[in-house]
Amino acid sequence: MQPKFKRTYRFAAKTALFSTLGVTLIMGVFLYYFFEVNWLLLALLAITMYIVSFVLIQLRIERLIYKRVKKIYDDLTLLESTSLSKSAITTDMGTLTQEIDRFARDKKLEIETLKVREQYRKEFIGNVSHELKTPLFTVQGYILTLLDGAMNDEKIREKYLKRASKGVERLSYIVKDLDMITKLEVGDLSLKMEVFDIVELVKNVFEMFEMRASKNKITLTFDMDYSNPIYVKADKERIQQVLANLIVNSLKYGNLKGTTEVSIENLIKNKVIVRITDNGVGIEKAHLPRLFERFYRVDQSGARSEGGSGLGLSIVKHIIEAHDEKIYVESQFGVGSEFSFTLEKAE
Repeated sequence: MQPKFKRTYRFAAKTALFSTLGVTLIMGVFLYYFFEVNWLLLALLAITMYIVSFVLIQLRIERLIYKRVKKIYDDLTLLESTSLSKSAITTDMGTLTQEIDRFARDKKLEIETLKVREQYRKEFIGNVSHELKTPLFTVQGYILTLLDGAMNDEKIREKYLKRASKGVERLSYIVKDLDMITKLEVGDLSLKMEVFDIVELVKNVFEMFEMRASKNKITLTFDMDYSNPIYVKADKERIQQVLANLIVNSLKYGNLKGTTEVSIENLIKNKVIVRITDNGVGIEKAHLPRLFERFYRVDQSGARSEGGSGLGLSIVKHIIEAHDEKIYVESQFGVGSEFSFTLEKAE
């Protein structure tokens, strides 16, 4: 569909007026000195000349300038049909310049965004490949060793099969977590909103990791005695997953005989904020902006020795954002970390 021109006649009208005034003045002076001035004839001549000049100038503008301006708009429309083709074309140079400047700024921003996304895509593919490659090669190595004759030894067979099983389990974690993140991003994972006691849920998560905390000699505790329930409205299963991931992280990077403390505070009238604080190794400031990226690890060797998919914090962020809530992190290297997120209070 051809775009509609928004024609302007100001240039032709002004040019025709100036031309008419100039010629009429010259004709008036000429007639005054050499002939008798016929003012009526002179007025008719001026009016006729103005109309003829206006029509000729406007036609020439439309033939010359309008076509060139249209060509510029057509070129831009091919690149950005959604923004330029919806508006009428104008020959006003100021408006056209603003349109082109805006288009250039938008394109520059789009190119920069694409560069960032391309870099992120490369890192993501590299991370996925590395994360999958490690357990795959581990499983393959144990199986090949068994096939080469080691399975005849009962002790080695059992040990290698257990190690291969752990590798497969890690692969399963990665695939399952990636599937969950994808569903959260596209909105396919529906939330089952319900009212529940967040204090009771935290206690359940403490019980889940009681043995692991005891092994690391880390104390799981509340900041105070919550004798009364605190009811929130959210997806209970997903919030339990959030709490589990954050507490597991605090256990992974906590110091021996350290503490992981949970506090639940009123934020505003209809919001509470849940804080998970530890006195572990902490996180350097440079890592904080990328902490919730997929597969991003602060300590490569330490994180892998503890296992997991490397997607825990990314899942946490997506779950909280799916609830239209916020998640925060504060950390000081060598002192400890605090992760906190908001939830809607139940009426």
